[in-house]
Amino acid sequence: MQIQLVCVGQKMPTWVTQGYSEYAKRLPPHCSLQLVEIPLLKRGKNADLKRLQNEEGEKILAALGKDAHVVALDERGALWNTQALSEHLAHWLQTAPQVSLLVGGPEGLASACKARAVQSWSLSPLTLPHPLVRILVAEQIYRAWSLLHNHPYHRE
Repeated sequence: MQIQLVCVGQKMPTWVTQGYSEYAKRLPPHCSLQLVEIPLLKRGKNADLKRLQNEEGEKILAALGKDAHVVALDERGALWNTQALSEHLAHWLQTAPQVSLLVGGPEGLASACKARAVQSWSLSPLTLPHPLVRILVAEQIYRAWSLLHNHPYHRE
């Protein structure tokens, strides 16, 4: 199974790239994590933010595989603890050749992206900076995988 982390935004600081890469490389080939970056459209003084959000959403949807199991990362989504995430990961490993986790831009995910999603996941009730979300998701996917495989990384 391949997990796509589809994020709006490019040119992240080095610490973000290194943090994300550290956890992504720990995952085995049968549960790989691939970052797909969607360019953030320019937001000027009088930008039509809804239009920009929708255009970014179209680009996100175009990046998805036809049969992808889509999960929207959204502040209104379900809060999953580590055990719940590992259960979702186990299910995805058995049923989905591709899982796509969607992270929107500054205005969040377009409604079309939320409509395409079959699950909605909230990382926290806090508002998190998008660069940090990349690292957090990669670490949590690795942690969930390690829990499923009795790897010593996860300790309860």
